[in-house]
Amino acid sequence: MAHYGSKELAQSFRTVRKNTLEAARDIPQDKYDFRPTPDCRSVEKLLAHIALSYRFQHQIHAVEKRSSMVGFDFPAMMSELGAKEAEPRTKSQVITMLEDETWPTFLDGVSDEFLAETVSFPPEFSQPPKSRLEMILSVKEHEMHHRGQVMLVQRMLGIVPHLTREREARMAQTREAEAS
Repeated sequence: MAHYGSKELAQSFRTVRKNTLEAARDIPQDKYDFRPTPDCRSVEKLLAHIALSYRFQHQIHAVEKRSSMVGFDFPAMMSELGAKEAEPRTKSQVITMLEDETWPTFLDGVSDEFLAETVSFPPEFSQPPKSRLEMILSVKEHEMHHRGQVMLVQRMLGIVPHLTREREARMAQTREAEAS
């Protein structure tokens, strides 16, 4: 099996982010305030949430380099991220946030040993220690979850998501090649 290390991790995150950026660019500025329901985030807030969410894991692994989450102030971190997410932004500002390379640049530079280290949790969390790799992968998983929401919103707005358009174009090319 091929080795999956920091370079592959950074590249896979960049691929996910590239697709999120394409979706963000496809939605017109005048639709950035669209909410599927009143209790859902607007397009702008959802994309800001995606752009900011890496900061939680970045704080743990890059800034503090924690091996234990005991004493980590979750409420303060969540409050800080929530306040940043709530700031009003234009489409252009959201795109700029999504283009930030802080997280994948950090990932590019970590070692296999670092990714294999474990981080323990307070007893009240009732969960075993996790490897840094598992925790770091959660950033990509979280973004993909929310990008699925963005793609559903695109459909609600009458926009065919770029991944669907690309797949349909490949399928048409295959049918054309088989027909000739």
